[in-house]
Amino acid sequence: MKVTRLVGLCALALAILALTGCDSGPNYVPVSGVVTLDGKPYPDAVVLFMPRAPEPGEDPGRGSSSYTDANGRFQLKTMDGDEGAVVGKHTVQITSKGTVMEIDPEVGSPDDFARGTQFKVDPIPREWANPGKDFEVPSGGTDQANFDIVSKKW
Repeated sequence: MKVTRLVGLCALALAILALTGCDSGPNYVPVSGVVTLDGKPYPDAVVLFMPRAPEPGEDPGRGSSSYTDANGRFQLKTMDGDEGAVVGKHTVQITSKGTVMEIDPEVGSPDDFARGTQFKVDPIPREWANPGKDFEVPSGGTDQANFDIVSKKW
């Protein structure tokens, strides 16, 4: 009797598993593109893709990021080093490498600010970092995740 009950429970568990399927998590696909600033390839930009959950409470998956090369090209990787980004809607943030936390020694330190030192300003407008821009990663991936940025003219 106990063996029959155990076999029945195992069969029920397998049936439930077969009906619901195994969720392997978000689907990652290759994503690459070019960042231009005022029509020219922009090197050393930080490109960050943050997936948005399809439904409230769902896991959107891990974000992906990359730096642009000398030709403005980037190829996204996850934090784990895997290629690509999650399929679906993303918020994309783009900033210049090194402008957020680093201070250029040629420009000066915060202590020099009171003495009138000029600091470098990121040529990429703030709206590209906060709140960012929308981009949808297609199920087959893309090599056309291109972003044409126009700098602010003072």
